[in-house]
Amino acid sequence: MLPADRRKRVEDLIRSHYSMKISDLSKKFNVSEMTIHRDLKPLIDEGVVIKTFGGVTLTRDKQSNETISEECVICKSSINVRMAYRLILQNNKIEMTCCAHCGLIRHRQLDSGVIQAICYDFFRQTTISAHLTWFVMNSSVHIGCCQPQVLTFEWKEHAEKFVKGFGGNVYSFNQATEAVLHKMSGCHSKKNRL
Repeated sequence: MLPADRRKRVEDLIRSHYSMKISDLSKKFNVSEMTIHRDLKPLIDEGVVIKTFGGVTLTRDKQSNETISEECVICKSSINVRMAYRLILQNNKIEMTCCAHCGLIRHRQLDSGVIQAICYDFFRQTTISAHLTWFVMNSSVHIGCCQPQVLTFEWKEHAEKFVKGFGGNVYSFNQATEAVLHKMSGCHSKKNRL
C-alpha cells in the first residue's frame, strides 16, 4: 500500500472510531509504530487529531455534536479545555467533564466501561493519561471550578513544587478518586447522584 493511501485509511479509521491506539494502527497496517507516527503528523499539524497517551483522538471540533456535549456530564458546567477530562468509552463514545474533579467521579461511575481517560497537564497543557497523572487538591489557587478543586500534573515533581508554593496534597489516580469522593460536600448530590 502506498503511504498516501495508508494515511487516508488511517484518517478514515480514526474518524470512524474517534480514538485509536498507535499499536493497533501499526498492527492493522502491518507497519512500524514510527511509520504510523509519521502518517499521523499531518493530521496532528492540521488539528484533526490530538496525541493521547499511546494513541490519538479526533479533536473535539472534528466530531459530531452527538459524540461530545458542550457541557460537563456530571455538573452541566461548560467545558473549559484547559481543565477538561475526557473519557473514551468501550463503545467508542467520548464523554467530557469540566474538570478532573468531575472526571474522577464519572470515571468511578463508569468503571470498566472506560478504556482510556485523558486530562491536561496544568502547566504544560499536554494531554496525559489519567492513570499516570498526579492530582493536586486543597491548594490555595482557585480557578473557579468544582470543589474540591483538582489540578492535574504529568510529573510528580511538578505537582510537589506546585504544592510547596500554593499548598495542597499530591495524589495518585487511585488516591485522588477516593479523596474526591470522601471530600465531596454535596456539590453534585443534587444534580447527579452516584
